[in-house]
Amino acid sequence: MTLARLLNKVCLITGAAQGIGQATALKFAVEGAIVIVCDIQQAGVDAVVAQCRALGARAEGFVADVTARATIDSMVASVQAQFGRIDVLVNNAGITQDARLQKMTLEQFDRVIDVNLRGVFHCAQAVVDLMLAQGSGVILNASSVVGIYGNFGQTNYAATKFGVIGFTKTWSRELGPKGIRVNAVAPGFIMTPMLAAMPEKVLQELQAKVPLKRLGKPEEIANVYAFLASDEASYINGAVIEVSGGMSL
Repeated sequence: MTLARLLNKVCLITGAAQGIGQATALKFAVEGAIVIVCDIQQAGVDAVVAQCRALGARAEGFVADVTARATIDSMVASVQAQFGRIDVLVNNAGITQDARLQKMTLEQFDRVIDVNLRGVFHCAQAVVDLMLAQGSGVILNASSVVGIYGNFGQTNYAATKFGVIGFTKTWSRELGPKGIRVNAVAPGFIMTPMLAAMPEKVLQELQAKVPLKRLGKPEEIANVYAFLASDEASYINGAVIEVSGGMSL
């Protein structure tokens, strides 16, 4: 039997009520982590906490909006009070509001920037002092292949995912000397509730572009997060790991 890779590590995951975030919470639970489930939906948070506990993990849930800094600060303070530390932050929460440049409203632009970019900043800044005091920590940011190559109709989303790569490169330089590793994962097209809303014809076209000839599974992203969060990835810092089935080839 292999030793759990995240044994007793306190891991905070945003956007953890569904999709990749949910899969990551469950993977971390299996790997022995203390899982902190954060999302905006109470029912979703409760369900994932229950699933983590059913796997034998300690888990706590918080209903928090990553755009509301006071709420994030309060959550981090609660986790610190209860567990004394935060070892891993997975900045997974994100949304899409797609439109071509000439059709995109300011509200669509601002909302995606607020959640996907400002939210990542809020969460990282909220945990960084605690990680610095510990002398260790891991911050994992959700980028996207769209943040590397762009995508039709996703001005706002692409900008945020490019921006997250900028955060990752900068923070890895600033925090690496202090024992904190910062990396990003850039998923391709993964079968999540966000993608499931697309028409079947579009999904088939996406699948055809991938050398593996299928869409990814949330668990396949969660596996990479678990590796990066673990000590097995102790010399990986400032990386952007594409997990896309080779779609960019």
